[in-house]
Amino acid sequence: MKGVFSAPGDYIHFKSQVPLHKITIGSKQWRYYDFGPKVVPPLICIPGTAGTADVYYKQIMSLSMKGYRVISVDIPRVWNQHEWIQAFEKFLDAIDVHHVHLYGTSLGGFLAQLFAQYRPRRVRSLILSNSFLETHSFSAAMPWSPIVSWTPSFLLKRYVLTGIRNGPHEPFIADAVDFVVSQVETLSREDLASRLTLTVDAASVGPLLLSDSFITIMDTNDYCAIPQQLKDQLSERYHGARRAYLKTGGDFPFLSRPDEVNLHIQLHLRHVGVEASPDLVPGAPKGGSGGSPSGKYDEEGADDSQNDDIGGGASSNAEDNLPPKSENGDSHHLNDQPLNTANISFMSSEEHLMSLLIAHTVMDIVKIETILLSTQALSTFFLLPYHVGALYVT
Repeated sequence: MKGVFSAPGDYIHFKSQVPLHKITIGSKQWRYYDFGPKVVPPLICIPGTAGTADVYYKQIMSLSMKGYRVISVDIPRVWNQHEWIQAFEKFLDAIDVHHVHLYGTSLGGFLAQLFAQYRPRRVRSLILSNSFLETHSFSAAMPWSPIVSWTPSFLLKRYVLTGIRNGPHEPFIADAVDFVVSQVETLSREDLASRLTLTVDAASVGPLLLSDSFITIMDTNDYCAIPQQLKDQLSERYHGARRAYLKTGGDFPFLSRPDEVNLHIQLHLRHVGVEASPDLVPGAPKGGSGGSPSGKYDEEGADDSQNDDIGGGASSNAEDNLPPKSENGDSHHLNDQPLNTANISFMSSEEHLMSLLIAHTVMDIVKIETILLSTQALSTFFLLPYHVGALYVT
């Protein structure tokens, strides 16, 4: 981990564009972001023990520009599963959201499953990343759990951070770890104590009424704080769920591999029938081009990213890229010929670049031919006396 943390530029941009909401419902204070067209059924992101609503900023920015509504929440100060279910339901009522799609990582995935179990009518689908089904193994590994609510803040932070693998990391994973560590520093003692209590509280997820086909399991294959045995239990429970495996990404793939994660989220939402509304995004080009994930994952994802990247930007910038017109309209030099702006304004950037490339190639050929002719003339001029002398000798 780095000694000094500097906020990423895209996070600073996110904070300047997306407002942070804070509401108090009963004794619970909710801190959350809500961005994207309100007519679209929302995807609600629930973080793990070390996360906050801010850790999903890359998903909020990317998916909202494509026409999806994304809500990212902090886990409030709740101390058991039943308190969580009641508090989350009141939160949904307060923001006037009835049916949701939940994306939870680690502890957030566990809480998402519990809500789907006890409030099945409200949950339309689940995305579970590095998550688990029961907390017994965590409680066994934390014998001092009965006094967690009285533990000083610095000890709670140290315990949470020891669960994060400490280097060496690939640069993008190291940046993700640094960002999450900075978020842990913002959490109060009560916040950390309540989350650790949820982790060790004896609870397990029962059968869900939700079909496995509406569940996506997205795990990383390199390493994470959740034991592989618990991840295998989750896969066995939802054997009919869709699988999305990331080769690398560590504990926080939503930060370290945002393009891949965002692509899998989009594929999941399309599969469960969520239609994006890119035309309702302020300032977004028609057709929903708001930046697309990079890389080739599968044919469907590749086609989607190509369609999203092809917007109206090429034609709008075509006139700016045109070379200046010649003052002499009768000149036939390639660089001085007048250009038909009416046609070029509809030309794609690739065609424009190709035409310039061909023009410069022709120019180069003409220059080469001129040089060759000049060389031949000079050679003839210098060799002519020798040729004439040879004639007199013979």
